[in-house]
Amino acid sequence: MGKRINRCVELLEQDQAIYYDGPHSGHVLTSAQGRIDAMTWADYMNVGMEHGAFDMTGLADYMRGMIEAGPTRSGHRTPTVIVEAPVNGIDAAHVRYNAWQFRQILGRGVHGILLCQAESADAVRAFVESCRYPHNTLGIDPKIPSPLARMQGAVRTTDGGTDADGQKLLGIGTRGRGSEATAAPVWGLPVEDYMDRCDPWPLNPNGELLLGVKLESPEGVANCEEIIAVPGLGFAEIGPGDLSLSLGYRTIPREPYPNEMQMARDRILAACRKHGVAFLQSCTDDNIIERIEEGVRIVAGHSETAASRGRAHQRRTMPV
Repeated sequence: MGKRINRCVELLEQDQAIYYDGPHSGHVLTSAQGRIDAMTWADYMNVGMEHGAFDMTGLADYMRGMIEAGPTRSGHRTPTVIVEAPVNGIDAAHVRYNAWQFRQILGRGVHGILLCQAESADAVRAFVESCRYPHNTLGIDPKIPSPLARMQGAVRTTDGGTDADGQKLLGIGTRGRGSEATAAPVWGLPVEDYMDRCDPWPLNPNGELLLGVKLESPEGVANCEEIIAVPGLGFAEIGPGDLSLSLGYRTIPREPYPNEMQMARDRILAACRKHGVAFLQSCTDDNIIERIEEGVRIVAGHSETAASRGRAHQRRTMPV
């Protein structure tokens, strides 16, 4: 049996690369597709709602189909499922106004969310806070007034202060009660256990929630070091499609990237390695080993062959 609910967290804890499949738009969200994807060769299924339909009924059916066909060969109840949310992480206001999307997605029992077009650390902090229950307090500024003090009129700030190293701390989680009754059964947990464990890893070592950001604009690249330092992130990626479009490319450049894109990619990778955040990048059958040696730990590309080569290179033991 898997040691974790989230197969990908279990693998990343072992410094193993993980591999995903699933389209960025047009994913068929039915119980029948869930039963098919339950036996995927990949470690997680990506559900693209940035450009695909925001279909919560379909997502619930999809997760139910996975459970019906499970467990996976690795002993996990389902493969990891990560959803790309529609909202852009342009600033904190955009994220807070659209936090309902995260509540809806998490309520279907998925294991992670990707925030696209992340452009500021404040936006990403708002993202992390929106995905957390308020009773989970790791990483939160201890100077924020207590619930009792706030009931008595103390001002609740929307942002935390800074720690001794100048790193900005998180504010209070804003995910409320209501969806735990639908999400907990998907994870196979009692409601109380789900509410404790649906917290971002690696900020919470016992957390099972994997939160990521896509840095796909000049502003996101410019702020990537501050963004990736936000507590609660588990992974980050360069978005070569939208980044290249903002740089004037009508078609997506393939590797080797133009100089300005390669510099952006290397800068984001360096920030990920500094802060212990997994870096996501497309890999091919030919470059998978080189990319793993560079530090890539989440592999796009939808190639079962590349995954097999990467797993063999790392001497992975978890069953596929």
